[in-house]
Amino acid sequence: MKLKTIMLGLVLVLCFFITGCGNNDTKKNNEKKDRLESKSLVTPDNENKYAVLPDGIKWLTNDSDPVFSSNKAQKGGILHSAITSFPMTFRVVGPDSNGSFRSAILDNQLSLINIHPNTDNIIPELATHWAFGNDKKTMYFKLDKDARWSDGKPVTAWDYVYTLKFMRSEHIIAPWYNDYYKKEIEKVIVYDNYTIGVKSTKAVPDLYLKLGISPTPEHYFGNLDNTFVENYNWKIVPNTGAYQISKFKKGKFIKFKRKKDWWAKDKKYMKNRFNVDYVVFDVIRDYNLQWEYFKKGKLDAFGLTIPKYWHDKSNISLFKKGYINKIWFFNDHERSARGMWLNQDKEIFKDRRVCYAFAHAMNIEKVINKVLRKDYFRLSQAFSGYGRYSDYTIKPRTYDIKKVETLMRSAGFTRGIDGIWQKDGKRFSVKVTYSFEEHTPRLVVLKEDALKAGVELVLDRLDSTAMFKKILEKKHDVAWMGWSTNIRPSYWQGWHSDNAHKPQTNNITNTDDPKLDKLIDKYRASLDEKDRIELSKKIQRAIHDTGAFVPTFMIPYIRLGYWRWLELPEFHGTKRSDSLFDPFSTTTGGLFWIDAKKKDETLNAMKLGKVFKPVVIVDKQFKVE
Repeated sequence: MKLKTIMLGLVLVLCFFITGCGNNDTKKNNEKKDRLESKSLVTPDNENKYAVLPDGIKWLTNDSDPVFSSNKAQKGGILHSAITSFPMTFRVVGPDSNGSFRSAILDNQLSLINIHPNTDNIIPELATHWAFGNDKKTMYFKLDKDARWSDGKPVTAWDYVYTLKFMRSEHIIAPWYNDYYKKEIEKVIVYDNYTIGVKSTKAVPDLYLKLGISPTPEHYFGNLDNTFVENYNWKIVPNTGAYQISKFKKGKFIKFKRKKDWWAKDKKYMKNRFNVDYVVFDVIRDYNLQWEYFKKGKLDAFGLTIPKYWHDKSNISLFKKGYINKIWFFNDHERSARGMWLNQDKEIFKDRRVCYAFAHAMNIEKVINKVLRKDYFRLSQAFSGYGRYSDYTIKPRTYDIKKVETLMRSAGFTRGIDGIWQKDGKRFSVKVTYSFEEHTPRLVVLKEDALKAGVELVLDRLDSTAMFKKILEKKHDVAWMGWSTNIRPSYWQGWHSDNAHKPQTNNITNTDDPKLDKLIDKYRASLDEKDRIELSKKIQRAIHDTGAFVPTFMIPYIRLGYWRWLELPEFHGTKRSDSLFDPFSTTTGGLFWIDAKKKDETLNAMKLGKVFKPVVIVDKQFKVE
């Protein structure tokens, strides 16, 4: 999980000009150079001015936490992976940008600081040192002077100034970012080209989780205008991470290339990571076809989380002869909110009793027991796994036809001749929008048992890009999907009325509840940890009471098949790893490598009929009992 403002004082600049007076040509040239470097860098308050760093700052860093990489790692090779659809844009903000491929781009853009995946301590990323202000609203950062954009330009304080200008611009057509960077981040204060302060609009606990923002390259974007969305759809924007897109063909593939002279390659927490030279994502729209590609060695790894793949489909000679390994790795982190998201702007779901009835008509337990072979666990609510911030007394609504009947009759519905609940000539028939073909058997079971309860599910399968577009435009009835997580529960994006009834926001249930809004506002404003924990639990209970989210499954592990030329560290992964072969994430990714000799050995062995000892790894070091 990666982490993500301008009061520029006059004193330092005035002192500089006073002490620089005289006939010293060098000083004059330096002054001219500094002014030229600052030219066109506009801040929300004064232009191109340096503030005076407050006295008594206690600089912190972290070079003592354990590394989470292997010194056995080798550089080189190509990782072949697959995506089910081509992204609608390479932009990471604006219309159609919130698709699943977005993370591959964002993971190659570093933040000021990050979180160690095992200790949860702050570690350096683009900043080498940090400090906390006495006002509880400001953090100070010393930037790493080695940091470079992929076009070779240095990363400076002004790139953080520009982040605010960029994110606040109406031209990016990103209401959430506009709002957040206006209402949550007050300013970036520049003390010199490599020292900044980032100030929150209000004091918050866990300030470091809010202020570790990323830079934005002004030298690339310049002054934005209303052509931004169209002009930058397919541009390769300079980044600060280990890889950059080097080639792509729309609808076919996207290729990333490792920067061999990457500025951070020898930093403590980056060393021996991000090892493959290229990462190629081929568009293979059908999951079963991806499996066939994997068996032919055209994909290097394949997810075996789905029970039929782990138990049945992998029970073939390629695994038995040791050409492909299997691993079951348990992790320990916040759980994705996987489930069914009900669009309350649809007439059928405006009555909470109907939302509750819908939940009681979903036989999730049967899916877990029959389709998923009890390998998955029932998710209780939308914010599970957040430690003290989660209310573990909340239980999901379970399948109960009698409760469905009571709720629907109280809402004025009657059973039609086809058995489906109806009112005023409208049937309780809703579309469930999803993208992953392998989830169809789960939905078929839900559909069959929902019919018994008088609810008709119409399965609406789209490719992932079309699915996200439909959901973000709020055109769905029920969305079958999950959200990524943060270290602390975050409620405003997905549950506050500020983000309801409008496209391109995360409030996909269109929840508009004044009482819930007040709780969320208090949570965001509170500085007291005990108060925030209490509010967090109240918010979770209020969300549960809306009935707008039906939680489905929790999967506290990773299961993978991978060709034996892929190598993992002896510890396999971190506490926070949710993919052992993630090539990019600076938090947990890039730990693996390709052994070229072993690849040749394996391919030759297959031709000659030579076999190896099968490898099945079950790693429970982070399993929560």
